[in-house]
Amino acid sequence: MLFLTTMRFTGNGFELEYEDAGSGVPLLLIHGFPLDRSLWRFQIDGLRDVARIIAPDLRGFGQSSDAPGSMSMDDYAEDLVSLLDSLSIERAVICGLSMGGYVALSLLERHPGRVRGLVLANTRAGADSEEARQSRFAAAEKALGGGVPELADAMLPKLLVRATLNGRPGLVEKVRDMMAEQRATGVAAALRGMADRPDRASLLPAIDVPILVITGAGDTLIPTSESEAMAGVAGGSKLVIIPGAGHLSSLETPDAFNAALREFLGPMGSSETVLN
Repeated sequence: MLFLTTMRFTGNGFELEYEDAGSGVPLLLIHGFPLDRSLWRFQIDGLRDVARIIAPDLRGFGQSSDAPGSMSMDDYAEDLVSLLDSLSIERAVICGLSMGGYVALSLLERHPGRVRGLVLANTRAGADSEEARQSRFAAAEKALGGGVPELADAMLPKLLVRATLNGRPGLVEKVRDMMAEQRATGVAAALRGMADRPDRASLLPAIDVPILVITGAGDTLIPTSESEAMAGVAGGSKLVIIPGAGHLSSLETPDAFNAALREFLGPMGSSETVLN
């Protein structure tokens, strides 16, 4: 798998590297933590015939520029709106997985007119508990002390189902390397931002665009009950629970994930809405 359309966007004091592939309804893919845009390699290849796919590295991750000491979900969202502005894309389907879902909800809250549809994958709308917040702050300090590979090793068993961990060594190695290679500053900034993110569950009942909630039946980080609850209160939403998938459903079961997205995108047609 090769990315053939790598681009670089220069914002106000930062740069984002991203993929821009395909044509049709704009689909912004927001990766999770502590990952980068290569999370979406199967979507870039498998959906480019029905969507114009924009897949960036968030600031501090992958090949994008360094992050400050903390990056709020709002900071990431504003970066992405600036990216859409640079591409003259007025409205896009926003798809976020895990931390990417937190960013997607921030973008929706701050810029509802920019959202044509919302995909919440393996994520939650609520805020962290106090215990979880303190755990993230401690992990941020550990990352800055050279502990990113250790964090990757600790997270890996929680991201994939047992069958994948035991039977797909190539994918396991890919995920582990993706996490371990991230910069400590970006990892720490994201951890602090996630710890301080607000509860956005109250947004869900008022969302007036199509919503797709996707999760893996084997997701142990965010149980399916949370996805069911989000879909239950979000009007006009559809819930897809993918058998054989854990927390990284887009990577672990790409065919099922892409089929759900393809069906969701279908009624939106192929046209792009561009800024004047």
